[in-house]
Amino acid sequence: MLVYCQMMKATSVISDLHLKFAEKTWNETFQLVRRCMDRSRDESRPCEPLVRSLERLQEVFSVSSMNTVKSRLEMIAKQQGMGFHITEATCYMTADLFYLEVVLLPCGGVEDVKVAPHGGSPVASESLLQLLRLKKFAEFSMKLAGLFAQYNIPGDNEIKLKLFASLQCLGKDLQQMVHLPRLPKDSDPRTDMINSGRVGCLMAGKEDCPLTIQFYESPSDGLKNSDLSIQAAQVTVGVSEVTHKLQVASVISQPAQLDPQGYPVFLPLSEVTYETLPACFLLKLQPAIPMMESFVNKLSQITDVTIPDVDLQWAPLPKLLMRSSPSANSHKETIDGQDAVFTVPLPGGVMHSYTLPHAAWEAPAQRGAVVARVPFTHPAHVPPLLELLRHQCAINTLLRSCFTSQHAKTGWACDLHYEVLPVSETSFSVTFHQPGTDSLAVLFVNVSDSHQINCTLFGAGIRDPSLDEHLSTVTKRCMSIPVTLSTLHSKLEEITSAPISLQRPATAEAKNDHSAPSSTAVADTSSALTTFSQSSSVPQDSFSGSASACYAMSVAKSELLPEINTSPAVNLYPFTPVGVFPHWMTNNGQLSELI
Repeated sequence: MLVYCQMMKATSVISDLHLKFAEKTWNETFQLVRRCMDRSRDESRPCEPLVRSLERLQEVFSVSSMNTVKSRLEMIAKQQGMGFHITEATCYMTADLFYLEVVLLPCGGVEDVKVAPHGGSPVASESLLQLLRLKKFAEFSMKLAGLFAQYNIPGDNEIKLKLFASLQCLGKDLQQMVHLPRLPKDSDPRTDMINSGRVGCLMAGKEDCPLTIQFYESPSDGLKNSDLSIQAAQVTVGVSEVTHKLQVASVISQPAQLDPQGYPVFLPLSEVTYETLPACFLLKLQPAIPMMESFVNKLSQITDVTIPDVDLQWAPLPKLLMRSSPSANSHKETIDGQDAVFTVPLPGGVMHSYTLPHAAWEAPAQRGAVVARVPFTHPAHVPPLLELLRHQCAINTLLRSCFTSQHAKTGWACDLHYEVLPVSETSFSVTFHQPGTDSLAVLFVNVSDSHQINCTLFGAGIRDPSLDEHLSTVTKRCMSIPVTLSTLHSKLEEITSAPISLQRPATAEAKNDHSAPSSTAVADTSSALTTFSQSSSVPQDSFSGSASACYAMSVAKSELLPEINTSPAVNLYPFTPVGVFPHWMTNNGQLSELI
């Protein structure tokens, strides 16, 4: 009976509230909620139900007056942890290192939006102005969040000001490096700047956007399989467990000069104005990049700043690429101990199948981690860091081209089957069945750096260097293994279908050549390519009805590529661990080693 009375009393209270506010306008309800928030017992933590109520009211409330715009901006400022002040028709949204100035019109319109960094004059922001004029408050809030993160430098006020000044000096030096002369490597100026520029394509940090570097652009392979178009990095600062010497003035000699390697000459340490601070510069990668362990170690060798291992989760490189690849969402995780098999549709209804054997890619040398932030302490670190990141991006792009949104299923008929095996940290092989024959062939892909990719065909009985050159050109242009193999398959079909008289010279030469095998000799390799894997996960059903179908195969490296030199590659990033860049300096202040 008591419970019933309490329920009736509660119902009566709610009914009374409904009657009391039934004729109230949205504006009156809105003001009531605001008054309740102002009376919050804990000013640092407003009542969450009231905050949510106010946000919901704002979504349906018509923004048609200056007061309603002020209320909306005040709520957005509180959401971002910023201060809010009003002076007549101007709203100020404040943070430690910048503030936003919004000038309103009596009708509820917005006349101007300006951003002022600490110590700087307000500068108009067209992007923020347009968002407010279009009343796109959600987008405005997101843009403001990015702006707040840009200026969210750790430390107390004194440390923040020093780090902010250091970051501004770094940005100015990077902009100087952009404008120094160099020889272009690509006919497209924009692509050349991104893929070959010393500091990539530098998006100069304005007051309303962060300093960003675009440093790698993967070409479209024509198969709509490209998950990543442009790889970028935001330049910022972050806390560090150890102190580092960071510049608070330019470190480039004036007038700017180039060393023999084409990089700017930096001032010797004795002439650099710096501050010792518990922080370092950061390249915040957008998106994060899966990198092999050897490459992660090279990052630290360049900068002498260790990437904390606690931030890294190690796994085989293909597994990392699958996790971070939207096109492989249907197969993000392979079952432990099983091979990953993907199908790639090509123009003309042709279907490729790619097998990445679990055992081969689980080798320690293929272990990697997803790197999100790269610490550094000097602008001279940026060019070699970008080259190393580009190198890894090129390898990742080629391997990713073998992934699609479809995981191979029993019953699917694939025309051609390929097996992708690692050879070294910068190379891999693709084994396949030659068209019109009973033998296997291998395409060896060596990624020396992001600009040098060489393909070599073994086991096909063809002694034509021009074919390797053509395949290398196709690979560099499309950055797609399926496109390269489709091109190779067409070439091999042309050769095998050609009249015997046209094939005789190459065949006769191969038979009469009894000398020791050279780096291009392939006549004896086909016999070594007949060891089929019993564990490859290629559906047996897929071989029916396809005369050109072949099996996925696993061949030991020593058997597979007897003529490929698999010795350690020359170190492309010859940096030794140092404290603060004195080892780069010669007596005349030039860099002794850069790349």
